[in-house]
Order: sequence, then C-alpha cells, then structure tokens
Amino acid sequence: MGFTGALWPVHPDRTRLRELERVYRCVEDLPDAPDVAFVAVNRHATIDIVAALAAQGAGGAVCYASGFAEAGPPGAELQTRLVAAAGDMPFIGPNCHGLLNYFDGVALWPEQQGGLRQNRGIALITQSGNIALNLTMQARGLPIGYVVTLGNQASVNLADVMEAIAQDERTTAIGLHIEGIRHPSAFVRAAQLARERGIPIVAVKSGRSELGAKLALSHTASIGGLDSVADAFLERAGVVRVRSLAVLLETLKLLHVHGPLGGADIASMSCSGGEASLIADTAASHGLRLRPLTDAQAARVAASLPALATATNPLDYHNFSWNDSASLEAIYTSMLAACYDLAVLVLDFPRRDRCGEGGFGRATDAYLAAARKTRARAAIIATLQENLPESEAQRLIAAGIAPLCGLDDGLAAAGAAARLGRLWLASPASVVEASALGSKPTRTLSEWESKQRLRRYGLVTPDGAKVDTTTAAVTAANTIGYPVVLKSIGSDIVHKTERNAVSLGLGNEGAVRDAAEEQLALHGTELLVERMITDTVAELIVGVGRDPVLGLYLVLGSGGIFVDLLDDHRILMLPATAAEICASLASLRVIKLVHGFRGKPAGDAAAIVAAIMAIQSFALEHRDVLVELDVNPLIVRPLGAGAVAVDALIRTAGDIP
Repeated sequence: MGFTGALWPVHPDRTRLRELERVYRCVEDLPDAPDVAFVAVNRHATIDIVAALAAQGAGGAVCYASGFAEAGPPGAELQTRLVAAAGDMPFIGPNCHGLLNYFDGVALWPEQQGGLRQNRGIALITQSGNIALNLTMQARGLPIGYVVTLGNQASVNLADVMEAIAQDERTTAIGLHIEGIRHPSAFVRAAQLARERGIPIVAVKSGRSELGAKLALSHTASIGGLDSVADAFLERAGVVRVRSLAVLLETLKLLHVHGPLGGADIASMSCSGGEASLIADTAASHGLRLRPLTDAQAARVAASLPALATATNPLDYHNFSWNDSASLEAIYTSMLAACYDLAVLVLDFPRRDRCGEGGFGRATDAYLAAARKTRARAAIIATLQENLPESEAQRLIAAGIAPLCGLDDGLAAAGAAARLGRLWLASPASVVEASALGSKPTRTLSEWESKQRLRRYGLVTPDGAKVDTTTAAVTAANTIGYPVVLKSIGSDIVHKTERNAVSLGLGNEGAVRDAAEEQLALHGTELLVERMITDTVAELIVGVGRDPVLGLYLVLGSGGIFVDLLDDHRILMLPATAAEICASLASLRVIKLVHGFRGKPAGDAAAIVAAIMAIQSFALEHRDVLVELDVNPLIVRPLGAGAVAVDALIRTAGDIP
C-alpha cells in the first residue's frame, strides 16, 4: 500500500517478519503507543492484548478474531469483557477484516486486496469482511478511497464510521452493505452530516424478512415487515437503497462523477435500433424517462444526422458516421445540448485479446469532446458488464464521464441517482426511536375503547353506543337512526368479518334484534351499535407499527377487504410531515377513487390528511407504550363530508389513559 510510517510487528516467538527486521515480543516492548493496532490472535488472547494496548495509550485497534457475540451466550460474555478491556480506546470489530485506507496507504487487513491508491474516491462500509474483500476486486474503474468492515460493532459502529468518513473532503460518495442498524438516530445524524457535505449515500441491505410468516394481530403488523420498514427508514435518512452489489458499484461510480441527478429525464444515443429499444424498455423499469426532444432540439439533432436517421430519443444515429470523428462529435453535441439530467451513449468495446480497435477510440474521443463542449452530465454504458474494460472506465472517469457496466445495472444506477436527488430536496430527517418495552404484558383495547381514545385527538368515528343486551341495542339504533352496524367488541375479537362478528346495513328494529341475539349467542360479549356510513368514496387503512430497533412507522394503503388483495401501501417513519403523507397518498392506486374515478364523486382528501395527522398525534403521545394501532377502514366520504374511522384497534404494553 506504500505506507511510509512505522510498522511494528508484535509476536512472542518470531524475530523477523518479511522485510521487517525488528519484531517486538509484546505490546509493552513497543517504543511508543501506536496510532492503531491490528490484533490477529485468538478471541481469548484478543482481550488481554486490547487491555495492554489501552494501557499503553494506543489510538485504537482492529479486532480480527471471531467467536464473540455472534457465537451465542459464551461469546457475548467475552465481548462484554473485550469492551471493558478497551475502556476509552475505540476498536473496530471483533469478527471483522478491518479497514483499507487507499488515500493514505494504510492496510489494517488480514489478506490480499485489489485496490489502488487514490486522491479522491468513494468509501465502502460493510458488516461482512468477505463481501468487502470481493468488492475491492472489482474491475469496473470505481475509485475506492476507504473500505471499512464493522463485524460485531462492539465499540465503533456504522454511524461512527459514516460520520468520520463524511468529514474527509476526499470522499465523494459512501456505499453501505447493511445487515442491521443498531443506532437509528445516530445513523440519521451521520447521513445528514454527509448530505450537508455533499456526500451521497447508497446502500444494499440484506436480511429480507417474509411478511405474513405467522398470523399477525392486525394488518398493520403484517404490512410493516422488517424489510419494508427498513426501506422507509433509509428513505427518511436520505439514503437510497439498491437491489444488488453490482448496482451499488455502478451507482457509486455515477455519484462519484456526477453526484445525485436533478431529475429522471435521460437521453440515449446508439448506432443500433436494437439497443435503442432495449434502452427504452429498461429505462422505464427504473423510473427513468426518455423525454422526447422539443421541436427546436429535434431540428438541431436532425441537422447533424445522416439522411436515413431520425431525430428521436432514444436516438439511433446508424453507423454511417462511424469513421467520421467530426460527424460523430456533431451528433453527440446536439443531443448533449438538449439539457437532460443524464445523457448515455451505448458503446460496447471489442475484446482486446481477439479484436482490433475498430473505431471505438474515435467514437469515445468524439463523445469526450462533445461533453467538454456542452458540460452535460454524460455517461457511456455498455450493454454487458464485461464489454467496458477497466482501463477505458478509468479514462472516462478522469474525463468526467461516468462509465456504466451493464445495461440493466447501469440504468438502475441512474434511477437510484435520480431518487437520491429527490431525497435531497426533502427537509432534514428525524425518527422516533422505540424505547424498550421489556417484558411488559400487552393489552388489546376493544374497538370501543380504541375509538374513544382516538376521538380525543380529533379522529372522527361514527355515532355509536356500547350495549350488552338486545333491548339496549334496539334502543340505541332508534336513537342513532337507521341504517346501523352491529358489532361484537370483545378485546379478543380482532378480525370481525372472519368471526361473523359484524352485521351491516341493519335498517329496522327487527333486523337489529335478530342480529343482536345471534351475536350474543355466538360471542357473548358487549355490542357496538353505530351509524352505517352509506356514501363511501374509498376505503383506506391507516396504521402505526413498532419496529423494535427502527421505531414507530406509519402504514397507508388500500383498506377494507382490499388490504389483503392489493399490494397497495406505503410506509413512512414517524414523525411524518403533511407533505410526506400527501406524497405517499398520491402514489397509492386507491387514490384514483378519491380523485373521482370514471365520473364518480371525488372524496374529501383534506379530511384524509387530517385523520392521519390525528392518528399520528396519538401514536407520538403514547410512543413509550404503543405496540401497534390499526384503523381499517378509514372511510373517505364525498368532498366536504369528511373521513370516518369505522374500525380501530390499539395494542399497548402498559396502560394508557
């Protein structure tokens, strides 16, 4: 790595380590306190050596050994002893590969690595040593400045490393491989610092969980699986999530060159109609738009094209100009000047072991010249990853062109950079962390109890009464006015439809009497009589769930019976702003009904937001005891008539007033 400082090997028996002729027998024999030590001994010896380093005044350590908390209770006890032995001395690990600093030539690392020294570059932070090792072997031209593996995070955690790296002006972007986030608020603060310093963050998160693997108490709990909440959390933090390590590398490369994109409009150029079609099909799947050229732009592009080519986006400029550098530069310049968020030239380079240069150098030079002239955000994308040699990728990056390897991965990277640009427009983030509930017994409030508590925060519920006899049910229905709904409301009756615990549209005394007698015979619980809402425009679910690490989250989606039929929901971390809520609602399919579908009356959109804010207020007020909350459905009535919560459920760990 070219490190120019002192290297002090410590070993009880060796007298020489490769070219290092002085080997110290123990930490106490070192000539001074080291800035940092790589500790590569077994887990038991690690504890003693870390204690000796801390006593010596060392700046920090990397603990390579495994067999600590990840190995179960005995290892967890060893990890507790390790933390105590370190005292105030920070350390990375245990159970990690350590770190590589390609800026300064520091390798606290146990084996080979494939990187090069850099002056500017991205940082990779992973919880897996082997994944980090594999990423250093990439041949895509990505300049890597830091690689840090975290292991068990017993001392230094993910947020600590993010914050430290974000303060290095040589860092251009940060890539994360995350298995879990242990300190949500610290993570958000570190991401915000990176954003303030213009350093974008992109992440791959593993550990996707199966939703609905076991029966959940409410729909909110099943929708808000750990992975869905992680998506919402990362978005709130301003971190864009991608699907694979390949897309992570391509996104980091694009961010290194151009930073987050200002929008999702791209221009495409290729000398093949087939490639143009592939671009068109693939771009849409990644949220990108091939905006048509304006008439004026099309005229300028057409003036640069050979006679048989048509000025469109994506552009197939044919291969008539392939050996004419001036003609190629004119074509590329006319497209780059059309002011897209990103312009891509499709170019697959020939194999160098079997083929000649074939004019690809001229095409590349012409594109570089056009990019310099227009100062456009430009990329070259190869349809196959192996068709863009590393040397070409490095040359393009040096010239300010993003080299993207693979059509699908490259366009996924562009989509991620566009999403990141949108996230950066949002206000600074915050999250509500979950306090530990411990072993407190949980309590499920009945629908009546749940509604009474939510009404105090402004949520509208139907006029109703709680009764325990058939006669009282008839009296209540006469007072409320027909039609009415009759429900059994015991705290153990959650999904009423499946339990035959709800009777709808009861229009007279006889219908109420019959339904009450039947439900009392079936369930023997109290009954709820409520006014039937008959002018429904749409039904929504609004829920609040509790992730044990990431905190409280809000679920919005299609409600009623459709919550189980349609994958139509969004998750937001709490607290959510009215603007975030409106944006999430706008992305739901059910919102078409609220806007007035096929001539039907429009719904009261403002009342939806007011209801959601009321539910959120209750959740935030009771954050220390709330386990989950489920309003399903929230019935949206016509414009001006409001929104009504016709069913509600609250589960708590402890009592609430």
